[in-house]
Amino acid sequence: MYHDANPLFGDADDWAERSEHWIAETSAILPKRRLRQRNPAPLILCGHGVSMRIENGALVIRDGFTHYPQQQAQYRYFPRDLDLPTRILLLDGSGTLSFDVLSWLAEQGVALARVKWSGEIATVASGTGYAADRDRVQWQHDTRADEAKRLAFAADIIRQKLIASLATLETQFESSRAREIAIEKARAGADRLGHQTFNDINAIFAIEGECASAYFAAWHGMPIAWTGTQRRPVPDGWQTYAGRSSLATGVKAENRNASHPVNAMLNYAYAVKLAQMQIQAVADGYDPTLGIMHNSKRGSPALVLDLVEPERPRIDARILDFIKTNNFAAADFVIRTNGACRLSPQLARKVASLIG
Repeated sequence: MYHDANPLFGDADDWAERSEHWIAETSAILPKRRLRQRNPAPLILCGHGVSMRIENGALVIRDGFTHYPQQQAQYRYFPRDLDLPTRILLLDGSGTLSFDVLSWLAEQGVALARVKWSGEIATVASGTGYAADRDRVQWQHDTRADEAKRLAFAADIIRQKLIASLATLETQFESSRAREIAIEKARAGADRLGHQTFNDINAIFAIEGECASAYFAAWHGMPIAWTGTQRRPVPDGWQTYAGRSSLATGVKAENRNASHPVNAMLNYAYAVKLAQMQIQAVADGYDPTLGIMHNSKRGSPALVLDLVEPERPRIDARILDFIKTNNFAAADFVIRTNGACRLSPQLARKVASLIG
């Protein structure tokens, strides 16, 4: 079972009830479509036993199993079907697909991305294949190689991020001293990045870091609403929000392997956006591994890590809205033995649907 030996969950009835709750919440989202428009919403799959196969020229998909009893969804898509999504997201879980499926998806321009429970991208296969645009890749090389251009690019990216963070701070949080400090620092930082010339990228990162610290300090103490805690309690630290660093990463403070539900949702949402932007970058002819601000590492979508920065505060706003309008339960999360917090499959699907 997904929640084996985890005391937070209680019994299978709790798990099934919360799974059905999030299925209903996710199903309520129906994107508007123009006449003859191809389905713009991604197909999000989760759970164990996901199956993708080709049957008589059609793609047949069976969603995964997350709880009992469950009505497992099945989808059948024919070539050029308007209901065929442009993206399929696989959220953790397990299952099978064939080489024929990969070929079919490529022919139909469907991208496939898999996101791990930790909020990391496992793999992305662009539906268009990788056909580099020589001019765009050359721009990446030239900008990366010219230190002045690289610094100007980084300063502009972080400036955009700070401007976006202002909107999140102003709309998502009530007036407080911490909020005003964060707003003041973001405005000052954006102004410096827009007018100052930098000789060292670490000076840009220092501005970002100072503003980020103030930004998340404004979140401190934000309440999280819970239901059923008399019967199934949650850790005391989950009642409010304390900060981005995880308690599951040892002495060094890091954001990965979130130990708090809010951070787990943020990490998952960021990963979904990264996958979405990586697919788009490849489709646009860029080399997603060739970063400008971020250093390129083997297998890392460094360019996408650059481009996603201004999107993070907008993602934060969506997750904050979601947290404010929902009550959570112990069965929505798993605590791993190292203290890391993991979303239940159907909650992960809901979070992905907010971004994808």
